[in-house]
Formats: sequence, C-alpha cells, structure tokens
Amino acid sequence: MAVWHVRDFAPDDLEAVVRLDTESTTSDRPAVFRLSEVVAALQAQHPCVVAIADGHLVGAAVGRVDGDRAWVLRIGLHPAWRNLGLGTALLSALEHRLQSAGAKTMAAVQHEDEPGATALGNSGFHPHRGLTYFEKARSVTAQDNAVLSSLGAMVPAAGLWDQLTGMADEKQLIERRLVLPLAKPELADQHGVEPPQAVVLFGPPGTGKSTFAKAVASRLGWPFVELFPSRIALEDGLANGLSRRFEEIAQLEHVLVFIDEVEEVAGTRNLADPVSVGVVNELLKSIVRFRDRGGRLLICATNAVAALDPAFLRHGRFDYVLPVGPPDHEARNALWTSYIAKAGAEADTAVLADASDGFTPADIKQAARTVAQAVFERTLDSGEQDRPTTEDYLRTIRRTRPTVTNDMALEFADHTIRYGRT
Repeated sequence: MAVWHVRDFAPDDLEAVVRLDTESTTSDRPAVFRLSEVVAALQAQHPCVVAIADGHLVGAAVGRVDGDRAWVLRIGLHPAWRNLGLGTALLSALEHRLQSAGAKTMAAVQHEDEPGATALGNSGFHPHRGLTYFEKARSVTAQDNAVLSSLGAMVPAAGLWDQLTGMADEKQLIERRLVLPLAKPELADQHGVEPPQAVVLFGPPGTGKSTFAKAVASRLGWPFVELFPSRIALEDGLANGLSRRFEEIAQLEHVLVFIDEVEEVAGTRNLADPVSVGVVNELLKSIVRFRDRGGRLLICATNAVAALDPAFLRHGRFDYVLPVGPPDHEARNALWTSYIAKAGAEADTAVLADASDGFTPADIKQAARTVAQAVFERTLDSGEQDRPTTEDYLRTIRRTRPTVTNDMALEFADHTIRYGRT
C-alpha cells in the first residue's frame, strides 16, 4: 500500500472532501457538526489538512478557530485507510496549524463510533464523560421569514405548555396523541405510529382550545399561523383566500396552522348556496394538499361540532377529533390554586372548586382577576396591604354566570360519544 503524504487543503479538494465525508461515516447518527458547517469552514479558509495517496484524497481533518478556542469539525478517513495511523497524522498536522492561528484550547465533539475517535485519544484529547451535549435547532429558516410575515405568524414563547394549569386529562390526551409523535418522530416510526397532521378540538366556548393549540406550537418550537375566515373573506373571497393561504403555508418546513370557529367555513353544505359549497370544497382540497408532507399540523377548533359538514370529519382528513370540555373538580382546584398563589392569598381551593362548578378556565381566570383588582383597590384606599380571602372569591363566583350551562354540559357529553375520535 502506498504511503500517504499530508498537505494543506486547496480549493480544488472541496469535491473530494465532501465525497470522503459520505464514504467515511460509520454511524447512523448525524454528525454533531453538519457537513454545511464543514464546507463553510473550508470556504472561509480555516485550517484544514488532507492526506493524499496514489493521487487520491484518502483523509481530511477540518478545523475552525473561534477566538482562542479551536474546534475539530471533522476527521474523515477512507475505509481502506483506517487503523493505520492516518487519523493521528492528520490530527497532528491540523493541531500545528490551529496553534499557529492562535488557538490555546482545542476541542472536538463527536460520536464515539465516528472515525477519528481513536486518533483524538492518541493525540492527548481527553474525553469529558460527565458533560452532556445540548442542542436546539431552529424550525424557522431565513427563507421562511417572508412567508411567515405575510401570514401574520408568530413563534409562541417557550414554556407555554408547562404553564397550562388544570385540565390534566385533556393535556395528557393532547400530549400523547399530538405532541409526542411529532416531537419524537423516529421513536414513533419504530412503533409504526404516524404523526398526526390534522385534528379537530371541540367543546364549549372558553375551555382552552386556542390555548392548547398555541401551547402545542410552543412545545414543538414551530411557528403558529392562525387563519381568520372573516378576514380572509374580506381580502380575497373565502374560497380563493383559503386556497392562497394554504399555498403559502406549503412553502414552510414546519408550521402549526390554527382555524378557530371552523364551522364558519366547514358547516354542512347547503346545495342551494353555491358559495358555501365552494368554500367547503376548497377547504377539503386544501387539507388533502396540506397532508402531502410531514412536519406540519392543522388544528381546527369548534364550539359546534354537530354543525360541521360530515365530509369534513371523515377519516383520512382528520387523525383525531378530541373533546376539550369544562374542567372537573380536580382541574378547577388546580386552576384556583395557581391564581391564589399568584395573589398571595390564603383561601380554601376545594370550596372554590365546588362553588365554581360549570366554570370554564376563562371563567375562573376572569373571577380571579376581578378579586385581584378589588383587593388592589382596597389596599390603595386603606394604605395597608390586603390579601384576598375565601369569601372574596365566593362573592365574585356568585356574581359570575358560568359559561357552560347544564344543557351545554349534557350536549357536550353526547357529542363526545357521537363525534369524539381519540
């Protein structure tokens, strides 16, 4: 076998180094430093050395200097030249060049089974076993920004999911059915689970359907695009406007699309009204096109699931039809506990949970806000710090009409049986 010689990287070597990167890998896992970062370092003329044998490039070591610290981005070895000391020779030559560029510390992060791990150990690089590599990838590319801006999109703040209080059953259902298959696609694929692409949330008003949708986007780190049918109708006409919005959305790599009160655009078709038929047909076609690619989720919310066109809820268009009802006693207790802790109050949350039967999360939030404002004003008037009491909350609860009546609760229970698909 011919002996190699090591020299500096030249621009004409780029194609061979990229090809070697594919030939060299020994792991199914993606490298910590992506190939695009390696190429960028080469083009920016950061230190790099290559090994040549019989006129062919058989090895490469690519570095990058960041201040007084240098990173070994890649050690690539042709399979026929492994375990012959080539990696150590390349690394030694690269070290010399990194030191000449001002690096005082040299570091490498790679999988243990990747080429070069032995060379790093032979060259005096010490593995830090107690360290954990953390990474956060952005789901929005520069190309996405213009589209997101035109759609009025937002990227919800991190942590919204953890801030959801109460509604534990609904939260667990949504997390298991929606969030986890999308957040862990490889594990889902191993179990034959297809991540959801479109779901309907239904339930009485004020139960938190919109909040859940934003929290899912926050948990996934995806942009959140809300489509407003009334606004679309004014701008473009509803059918044409929906088609155009979904065409724009199709350009995005990851996105959560939310349509609230979807019954406005997907109600039972009236054959005597060609406009309504056209709108529903266009939305159905848009959903089919939306499902052509993964990495995206459509959430439609409605207070009137029975009013939706039967074709809209058909299998193949929506993966799940999930009920989001009023909070039970345990959930109301959790909601009151969070608001009372924020107000620094000492109140009996179990009593408040009993008294607020039929309250939605929005009702409880409004009642807690009313009490906080009243106590704030008492403090201002008296000049002495005041705290809410159980009676303050009960007085406000008695004056607050619950959103969910008994008839609505019974109807929701019936709709859960008739339409729910969990």
